[in-house]
Amino acid sequence: PAPLFTNRSMALALFLILGSAAWRVAGVYVPEMSNFAPLMALTFCGAVYFRDRRLWLVPFAALLLSDLYIDWHYATHLGYTWGAGDAVIRLACFAAGLGLGRLVAARRSWLNLFSGALGGSLLFYLVTNTSVWAGDPFYAKTAAGWWQAMTIGHPEFQPTLVFFRNTLLSDLGFAAAFVAVMEWSGRRAGQPGLLGRTTA
Repeated sequence: PAPLFTNRSMALALFLILGSAAWRVAGVYVPEMSNFAPLMALTFCGAVYFRDRRLWLVPFAALLLSDLYIDWHYATHLGYTWGAGDAVIRLACFAAGLGLGRLVAARRSWLNLFSGALGGSLLFYLVTNTSVWAGDPFYAKTAAGWWQAMTIGHPEFQPTLVFFRNTLLSDLGFAAAFVAVMEWSGRRAGQPGLLGRTTA
């Protein structure tokens, strides 16, 4: 039978899982980096570029791995825990990012790549913060309470808008870096622009 992963795919998957998870965990210790992580960009761009669909699972593995540590840290130091429902919501947002990537893969262009990365950021921000507002007794279940969840958030954390700014900058920045690497590697291999092909 064919191996589950080639050596190249396995090495890439492990590197991306560990690197992405470590980067996300770093935000716990450097509050200015909170939510500045490559996971959504990797989810979206992986769906656009990777032929091997098993590699699409990489950001989900990195998300779950980093969630375990971040949840433990918040529970230990702040007395705040994430529920299983929160994890499911985040996974659903990443699944939607994967879907956006597949849509863009069918019609690749610079504008579609930018729009897909931007759409993933907005979706994650709106869905996750609305979910927290709906389930967290800290917030009044009013329009003002929802706006507080979307802008200020909990006083013990960075304002929600800071999280969104970091999410937006990281999604667009890492997506741009991913595409640039793909373009560069394709040209090194004597291939035309990679907007028309897939890899791995």
